[in-house]
Amino acid sequence: MPSAQPSSIALDTRLLVETPEGIDLILRPAGLLPRALAFGLDLLIRGAILLAAFILLGILGQFGAGLGTLLYFLVNWWYPVLFEVLYQGRTPGKKAMGLRVVHDDGTPVGWAASLTRNLLRTVDMLPFAYCIGALSCLSHSRFKRLGDLAAGTLVVYRDEELKRPQPPEAEAERAPFPLSLAEQRAILDFAERGASLSGARRTELAGILAEPLQSLPEQAEARLHGIARGLLGSA
Repeated sequence: MPSAQPSSIALDTRLLVETPEGIDLILRPAGLLPRALAFGLDLLIRGAILLAAFILLGILGQFGAGLGTLLYFLVNWWYPVLFEVLYQGRTPGKKAMGLRVVHDDGTPVGWAASLTRNLLRTVDMLPFAYCIGALSCLSHSRFKRLGDLAAGTLVVYRDEELKRPQPPEAEAERAPFPLSLAEQRAILDFAERGASLSGARRTELAGILAEPLQSLPEQAEARLHGIARGLLGSA
């Protein structure tokens, strides 16, 4: 089983989770305010769905009223469960706020855990306006309400996947001699991060890196880009 422990290098509330494969995951529990905003957005969406449904079912009289009661139960209780389990732990409100629900070990939330945490909302709402849930969130180091404590779940920020920068377009070429792994990494780093450097700094670094290539100073940067493209093409 993965183990979760506070990150020793973090000065905030991040958690370091180590998977059985030895991969470290950083989880950032969400506080009360973003969770409340996400819940409010979901509440508005559910209200809009029920309002539209009740207007349409109103033409059916008592039969429509019966269907409306059943629909209210399904939307009120299964809306969060279905989204959390089938949509990577995210209801529309949580997605808008950049949040998701996971197990304590960072794995995707399952049916049993989602049902438990959402059924216990009735307790978190007592005595009114989510008082117990809010007090639980504010007093817990991982901002857990009672439903999360019982289900073993966390509401965390969903970090966007980082995209690796690509080197500039250039005609791929091979280095005139075998490059060590460190030399390959240095050339690739230069090509990928060059856009964030000033022109003078790029020229300076290109001259240092291209010195073994015996390139003219004005050709050093373009040649390094070509070798970087060649390295990526051969990978």
